[in-house]
Amino acid sequence: MLRATGTIPRVSDRTPGGAPASTVESNFTPFVELERQTWSRLSHEIKSPLNLEDIQRLRGLGDALNLDEVREVYLPLSRLLYLYVAAAGELHSATNTFLGEQTTRTPFVIGVGGSVAVGKSTTARVLRELLRRWPDTPNVELVTTDGFLYPNEELERRGLMQRKGFPESYDRRRLLRFVSEVKSGAEEVRAPWYSHLTYNIVPGREIVVRRPDVLIVEGLNVLAPARTRADGRSGLALSDFFDFSIYVDAKTSYIEEWYVQRFQSLRSGAFANPDSYFHRYASLTDEEARDTALDIWRRINEPNLMANVLPTRGRAQLVLTKEADHSIRRMLLRKT
Repeated sequence: MLRATGTIPRVSDRTPGGAPASTVESNFTPFVELERQTWSRLSHEIKSPLNLEDIQRLRGLGDALNLDEVREVYLPLSRLLYLYVAAAGELHSATNTFLGEQTTRTPFVIGVGGSVAVGKSTTARVLRELLRRWPDTPNVELVTTDGFLYPNEELERRGLMQRKGFPESYDRRRLLRFVSEVKSGAEEVRAPWYSHLTYNIVPGREIVVRRPDVLIVEGLNVLAPARTRADGRSGLALSDFFDFSIYVDAKTSYIEEWYVQRFQSLRSGAFANPDSYFHRYASLTDEEARDTALDIWRRINEPNLMANVLPTRGRAQLVLTKEADHSIRRMLLRKT
């Protein structure tokens, strides 16, 4: 079990460009910028509970996750999140005292967003494992928004198969209802099951969430703002139910290359399975695979990133920025 000890080093406010905020009046920012070395000291006396076997299990295809990154990036982040969870519990107790009630504390919800191939799934899985090791949060569930994509048959009917992953390809109402019910403290909430092998929702199979201490919701558009209704009123955004939100960021050129590399690797992996939706790509040559991946990226994933995903980055409470080698080197933490 993890335990936090020691003091926290002082961190000065900095602009996104790295200059001290106090010296650049025109560049005031709602974020504190921390380099990896400074960030790593925020939990320097806590030992990582994960080993190499855990890392291999949690690491996504093409990701550079290692023990150093867990210790220097994710362990401090898990400590920060644990402090947020504890603070939420104290606020709940204070509210109960004020109202003279004894209501049950509801789950703490964390949103993790970012582009295709940027590594947000790895981030979500590592955080789930680490948060499970902290006191008071043994029950941590992870749900991806893939399960709330419309089935392929419905996407075909709507003419959206080439826009899969865009906001309109999701059953947004069902996703909002799911997170709302979890956040309200429902005893049991069910979500559809998505198969990356068949590239579709699996009929009759579900994910069951039973009152977790923490729920992590991971997906492309989790930080999207609320839509404006036909009558001009604003509806609910998924992020309205989040207690903390994370955006995994990198230069678009880096993500494009990661996407291509992942596509090429999948030819001998998931694509080789005859049941795979993408089995037709398994026999492509290296050059054909690269051309195909670039075509898919530039027609679908990059436009979605630029129009719908990247604009939500500033809505996150924490931005994790990756370098070309996939390692996280910089953190932007929203001031509170």
